[in-house]
Amino acid sequence: MSSIFKLDFNIEQLRDYHQHSIVALLGIEYVEKGDDYLIARMPVDARTVQPYGILHGGASVTLAETLGSIASFLTLDASSNQTPVGIEVNANHIKSVKSGWVYGKVTPVHLGKKTHVWDIRITDENNALVCVSRLTVMIIDKK
Repeated sequence: MSSIFKLDFNIEQLRDYHQHSIVALLGIEYVEKGDDYLIARMPVDARTVQPYGILHGGASVTLAETLGSIASFLTLDASSNQTPVGIEVNANHIKSVKSGWVYGKVTPVHLGKKTHVWDIRITDENNALVCVSRLTVMIIDKK
């Protein structure tokens, strides 16, 4: 299988790309790439929990949107004058997590010329499903 990603990249470059953003603030780390997926992890700690001590749904959505947005960006041709922008994200929170790490894996549902749709599955350290998310991204011309 050939890769869906048109931009040549490694995990360290993705870390550097996000060093001054919410991604770094929440401790999100990219850990693996494949021909049609990316995986990142996020700590469940004081930065990502709600007052009840469980993973905040908004943190899960941030992980999901981060993965889908960067995946869309990486599928674009480097010479194109296009950029991805999220237009819709939803999430179903299945299981609570109190500590450790959660892992998000993004895979494509649809990669069109003007829209991308991504499936993001977030699991805990035991591979139990925590959240299912879908992100729709519009591909627009840069201004």
